[in-house]
Amino acid sequence: MIRVGVVGGTGYTGVELLRLLAAHSDVEVTAITSRAEAGVKVGDYFPSLRGRYDLAFTDPAKAPLKGCDCVFFATPNGVAMSQARALLDDGARIVDFSADFRLKDKAVWEKWYKVAHASPELFDEAVYGLPEVNRERIRKARLVANPGCYATAVQLALLPLVESNFVDHAHLVADAKSGVSGAGRKAEVDMLFPEAADNFKAYAVKGHRHHPEILESLTGLEAASGRHIGLTFVPHLVPMIRGILATTYARITADTDFQALFEQRYASEPFVDVLPPGSQPETRWVRGTNHCRIAVHRPLDGDTLVVIAVEDNLVKGAAGQAVQNMNLMFGFAETRALEQPALFP
Repeated sequence: MIRVGVVGGTGYTGVELLRLLAAHSDVEVTAITSRAEAGVKVGDYFPSLRGRYDLAFTDPAKAPLKGCDCVFFATPNGVAMSQARALLDDGARIVDFSADFRLKDKAVWEKWYKVAHASPELFDEAVYGLPEVNRERIRKARLVANPGCYATAVQLALLPLVESNFVDHAHLVADAKSGVSGAGRKAEVDMLFPEAADNFKAYAVKGHRHHPEILESLTGLEAASGRHIGLTFVPHLVPMIRGILATTYARITADTDFQALFEQRYASEPFVDVLPPGSQPETRWVRGTNHCRIAVHRPLDGDTLVVIAVEDNLVKGAAGQAVQNMNLMFGFAETRALEQPALFP
């Protein structure tokens, strides 16, 4: 049994994390923070968690995080980087949902996030938390940077291709759509129901923050050493609550059985499901689960490969992957508390 603290318990990823941890037999959640809701019972604020937690939210400045074995930061960018060092020195291990430790280059990070980084000395120690790539490093890590939701789906769609020599790595394309919860639980005009409903739009076409994260991770693959990887990534907002569908494109340069390539790459991965040939995955197939389901297509037997990946942005794209990382860090079964099937309808 480990003691767990959750910093930032009132956002969508925070409450999703609490939902998953409530079913984890090896975890005792001892602190859940919220500055705005300090003193309010968790079950009163989130009736969906009634009977699961007998805790009240605690002001972050007074939270009993000292003595926790694992601390999750389900917080906006900029919070974890200010508190990580003290917690690590106290013996805690950290899983950070934000982008604070996802990149290794301080200048690149500050260019994209527009603030000075508070703990750049931790960049080298932080492990990028994509288990399908860094499983053994995650097991030994003290600080894990949970990947972004888009970054998870796009990388899982492209990994087998980037690791092989069958496509043009310099001209990859990812066209991704996300539900509104991906923007977080905050008041913004673009996220209001009359604005987001009955509408479909691209955004951040000039450059999205997950783009450098995806490129750095793919370029850092041992199998991709020395290759130039180029990616055009365009995100879209669709009028649904949960889910990401990423359609990726690659120009074929050498023939192979691409279905077999993907099946072999992910054969031992508990949360990546390569669907049968001809499948067209839907976001509802993964709603509420930690799975990413992938379909491989070669339209008209031409020279373009199309790989479609679907995930729940709040689970495999955030809280579920965080629990998966925690399981690896503490030697629990990797699938513990993450085995539920998708919600339907």
